[in-house]
Amino acid sequence: MITSELARLVDALHHEKNIPRDQVVEIVESAIEAAARRVFGPNKDLEVQYDDDAGEVDIYEYRTVVETIEDEDSEILLDAAREHDPEVLIGDSLGFRLDIEVGALGRIAAQTAKQVIIQKLRDAERELTFNEFKDRKGELITGIVRRFEKGNIIVDLNRAEAILPRREQVMTETYRPGDRIQAYVLDINKATRTPQVILSRTHPGLLMKLFEMEVPEIYEGIVHIEACAREPGHRAKIAVSSGDPDVDPVGACVGLKGSRVQAVVNECRGEAVDIIPWHPDPARFVVHAIAPASVARVYIDEQNHTMELIVPDDQLAKAIGRRGQNVRLASQLVGWKIDITSELKHRAQMDDARGEIGRVTVLDNEQVDRLIRHGFLSAQDLADAEPSEIAAILSRDEAFGESVVDGADGVVEQLIMEEAERRKHPAPSDDDVPPEV
Repeated sequence: MITSELARLVDALHHEKNIPRDQVVEIVESAIEAAARRVFGPNKDLEVQYDDDAGEVDIYEYRTVVETIEDEDSEILLDAAREHDPEVLIGDSLGFRLDIEVGALGRIAAQTAKQVIIQKLRDAERELTFNEFKDRKGELITGIVRRFEKGNIIVDLNRAEAILPRREQVMTETYRPGDRIQAYVLDINKATRTPQVILSRTHPGLLMKLFEMEVPEIYEGIVHIEACAREPGHRAKIAVSSGDPDVDPVGACVGLKGSRVQAVVNECRGEAVDIIPWHPDPARFVVHAIAPASVARVYIDEQNHTMELIVPDDQLAKAIGRRGQNVRLASQLVGWKIDITSELKHRAQMDDARGEIGRVTVLDNEQVDRLIRHGFLSAQDLADAEPSEIAAILSRDEAFGESVVDGADGVVEQLIMEEAERRKHPAPSDDDVPPEV
């Protein structure tokens, strides 16, 4: 049976959906088979064959040749079968072409075929999208904003749709349908029925890929991006190094008159970008990372992965940044927890520490300073320490370490008693002094 409409349908699906022709044929065959089962029954052994050259669809029913029929839907007697094929034997499967037009299958069957085609097309498109984008995870991609769904942005990638979830959007950016958008391919999801390509405008990878596009030295592998930290829409820090001593990594990323970094800033809609030189020494690296503030001293606690930065009093606000942004980005960049203290406050802390620890009578001034440099800032810290640890720091035997811990215990008790006495007899305030007559 020649069905020119069916042939046109196959051509349309092949070209409009960009699905391979043989896959479209399989979809059409599956749909017509499902429709035929609605008419002839679900237990029939049916097969649909489409002739691509002639535009014909044939429906075949297969029956097993038997001596005694037990299932009328799937079996045929040997004598009846030999009327169609004299050489047929018991157990053979005999096919019969059903002489029925596709259009005569009925309204319900046609609706079934339509549903099958729609579902199969969705599955085929999903598979095509996955295969096309599965190797593009971690890359930049450009599309057109098409519509908005529950706060998510649906992006047209020409032959597929992607989704920019609300959580991956920069809150300071706004888009309208038809706008061009460049985003980072965060993930490719095959399981869901929603768009498979998940995009991000907040991921640090977006910034790194933009620099790779703008800076040839990064693309060629001469300059390396070692770390990146962002507060999307506001500020970012990127640490770079160079494999060639003649190439300045920061200068390469900034470009002539700032042209390269400005191109990245423009694509990020004005997000400020600090480019800093990377250093393998964490102390030197953090000094660069906390820029534009200057640092007087760095204390590192490797056990707790913490750094304390001592900065000049007039640099404290700059080091912390607006709402803590600068120190937060620096901490993300170096991968350490960072505490910032002004020199004035640090001196006060050191004076308090020397005052308490200096009351341990077995310690001299040099030993007090050495313990403070190792992070012991109070008598309580010493009292809680192991004697062996104190002995190792002071290069003395364990017996001396025990005497230090015992002495610290005594100082702690004295401090507790002094605090209790102060509470019993508080010092008079200015309000308590009677006025002069």
